[in-house]
Amino acid sequence: MLTPSNELTLKEAMQAFVNSSKKLKKRLYQAKVEQYWQDTMSPAIIRYTKEIKVYRGKLYISITSAPLREELMYGKEKILALMNEHLGENYLSAVVIR
Repeated sequence: MLTPSNELTLKEAMQAFVNSSKKLKKRLYQAKVEQYWQDTMSPAIIRYTKEIKVYRGKLYISITSAPLREELMYGKEKILALMNEHLGENYLSAVVIR
């Protein structure tokens, strides 16, 4: 959005720059998802998390504990909603826990 003096704010300029490059946006969102997972999940979940990857709009989470994997399967929709809310848009379409 342009200000009265036809200038963009720094935030708007950065957002436009990120949105202009799919590759940059993908890497930025990958980093944001990884950091958000580390910040919001319990230490027990983090300990059993092997990998977090964003690929083609889906979030893939590798868990090394079968009971924990099963428990997280029931919360996939909540994880998806939290991640998309953190990213500020509906970027992720699904969560795959393996």
